Amino acid sequence: MASVDVEEFVEQNRDLVEFVDKFRSVSESEKHWKSRREFIFRNLSDYEDPHLDHLLALSMVWANHVFLGCRYSPDLMEKVKEMAEGIEVEDAPTFKTRDEIMKEKR
Repeated sequence: MASVDVEEFVEQNRDLVEFVDKFRSVSESEKHWKSRREFIFRNLSDYEDPHLDHLLALSMVWANHVFLGCRYSPDLMEKVKEMAEGIEVEDAPTFKTRDEIMKEKR
């Protein structure tokens, strides 16, 4: 689902959008929420009740990785990266690991 497709989806599915928008955190920027919302839309059909909480947790794992540089187990990272395949995040920050920073100091 490309960004244009997401906007079209939003226009055609107002009830679903209103439902999903309830899950936006008060601390999420518009850019952060737009990306996480797309993640949720892309995967919602695979995680309907009673698994919605699982999807929301996975969406936070993905967003925390992309926007905050958080790292998780390799299996979990592989899963959320597959789920987010095709999502384009504009101006995503880049992060360096401690090892990369230490290597630069040498």
